[in-house]
Amino acid sequence: MAAAWKQLYFDVLLVPAGLLLLLAYHVFYFYKVRRHPLKTVVGVNHLGRTAWVHSIMKDNDKKNILAVQTLRNSIMASTLMASTAILLSSGLAAFLSSSYSVKRPLHGFSSTVTVLGAHDDITIATKFVALLACFLFSFICYMQSVRFTNHVGFLINTPVTGDSKITPDYVAAVLARGSNFYTVGTRGYYFAFPLLLWLFGPIPVVVACLVLVPFLYRLDLVRDDQC
Repeated sequence: MAAAWKQLYFDVLLVPAGLLLLLAYHVFYFYKVRRHPLKTVVGVNHLGRTAWVHSIMKDNDKKNILAVQTLRNSIMASTLMASTAILLSSGLAAFLSSSYSVKRPLHGFSSTVTVLGAHDDITIATKFVALLACFLFSFICYMQSVRFTNHVGFLINTPVTGDSKITPDYVAAVLARGSNFYTVGTRGYYFAFPLLLWLFGPIPVVVACLVLVPFLYRLDLVRDDQC
């Protein structure tokens, strides 16, 4: 019992610490998006998409082809990411459901390199299941992104009348919802990276999270000289 806990000790301490650091950054970023949207890339992009929808629906007769092509490209991007996520999920599910021991792929690596953490079949299977859940979450988000963007393809070409409830602001809100799902799905891929490294021990998880946080901070926030 003591030996098993000694092997699991680093996984119990380091992995949650690294993932909580990544989660804390996303809580901070969500707060920035809600309170100071123009200081974030998401907020600025939403503002640009809203202006784009107003421009398209104001002159729909001349710009309807542009709207359809732009939305088609967005749907293709979401479809590609969703296909990749479900392909990875299917491969992991097939691997876990097979009779092949999940410990064997890492046995040769762990025998030549000292890897901290537990290496039993249950622990390694847990790592694969966490990775599978991450890819499935991304797939669902991308699928919802395709759904809302597809709705926008119909709504954006609707004539704007005085008593119509399909206003440019409503269409922009639907498009923003689709882009939000795309962003969240991409975050699922970011979370999958440290989970993938967890197969090689808990220390790579912490290192990956420490690298991802400043990297995402650089990408997600708009600097003062960019405003």
